[in-house]
Amino acid sequence: MPESRVINLSAGPCSLPEPVLHEAAKGLLNFNGTGIGIAEVSHRSKEFHDYLVEVEGLIRTQLGVPETHSILFAQGGGALQFSAIVLNLLARHRLLHPDLPDAERVMDYVVTGWFSEIAVGEAGRLGGGEVNVVVDSRSHSKDGKTFDNIPPHEAYRGKFSPDPALIFYCDNETIDGVGFSDDTASPTSFPFHLLPKDPKYTLLPLVGDYSSSFMSRPIPHLADHAIIFASAQKNIGPAGVTVLIVRKDCLVDVDAAAKLGAAPVPYTMAYKTLSDNFSLYNTPSVLAIYITGLVLRRSQELGGVKYYEGVNKRKADKLYSVIKEGEAKGVLQARVKEGSGRSLMNVVFDFGDRDMQAKFVSGAEARGIKGIKGHPYVCTRLSIYNAVTEEQVDTVVAYMKDFLASA
Repeated sequence: MPESRVINLSAGPCSLPEPVLHEAAKGLLNFNGTGIGIAEVSHRSKEFHDYLVEVEGLIRTQLGVPETHSILFAQGGGALQFSAIVLNLLARHRLLHPDLPDAERVMDYVVTGWFSEIAVGEAGRLGGGEVNVVVDSRSHSKDGKTFDNIPPHEAYRGKFSPDPALIFYCDNETIDGVGFSDDTASPTSFPFHLLPKDPKYTLLPLVGDYSSSFMSRPIPHLADHAIIFASAQKNIGPAGVTVLIVRKDCLVDVDAAAKLGAAPVPYTMAYKTLSDNFSLYNTPSVLAIYITGLVLRRSQELGGVKYYEGVNKRKADKLYSVIKEGEAKGVLQARVKEGSGRSLMNVVFDFGDRDMQAKFVSGAEARGIKGIKGHPYVCTRLSIYNAVTEEQVDTVVAYMKDFLASA
């Protein structure tokens, strides 16, 4: 066993703050003075109910979530939400337009990477409406095949449907290393200003997958979203819990929609069921919610999302700077060009020589830097979520500079 912890740059499950892990260890034995460990405590107990209220409040306060939206806790990760958003929002659309044929129900998808591609595939598989790919970033890539950019705003103009059942985008693509800018004036921001504005349709069904950027910075136009979801295992907790921010008009009666012809929705996937039962319809991921709450407490003490926004930008800038040095030497290549929508969470680059990439990974592991080999789809990936400190990134940068000097 290693005597000290390594620098964990895995894309998920994420690194967690050491103070949180120490506090969680205490909770495994005795949760909030109950004498019962958090992994044993009843989810129906007053103590856990009160804790869940606190966790919801920490999210609402730090992100500025308005009262028009409910905060829910689900299981199944982001992948389950690829299905749940389709079922719930098609049910909502059916209640709004009961006589509309399925061929005229449209689901809009912005495809910028691996996960948004999976999401659009799930929408097509479930049916109940037609899928409209608003934009596919591969058509704007250097080779026409790679997710290596966020398309410019002009690519979206006139492409959104006037009254879609949902509009989906993924804020940060963990595998591909691309992400939308939070500066709405940037050409790589999400084009909120190009969304349909017909006065007949005042509440847009905008859905944002924020799994790998949640709580790392403020969410632009949060109140304009119908649904924001985030699996916890990137920035705020262990795998097992998904946070949902759902506008209350999307908490629909799915059984009433089914009577009108919509697909039946399992109760465990129906947002209204989760809301009506305070996310306790069935046993939630108690331990994962507990640790998530500890992370959120610490985040609030540090200054919340504005604090992390500054730290994360500095971390990313340091890594992209040394990658630029490697490009100048012809040793490595950033997957996403500067100004094309580089992720602040997942820094992805490639080596022209696979043997050199293997040498880089083994050298990093010898220095206690792990989790960088990346997804099989990409070469090398440095995931610098909230719990990865600026000092740890400095250590990684020093290693990269040494490696380049000897290459």
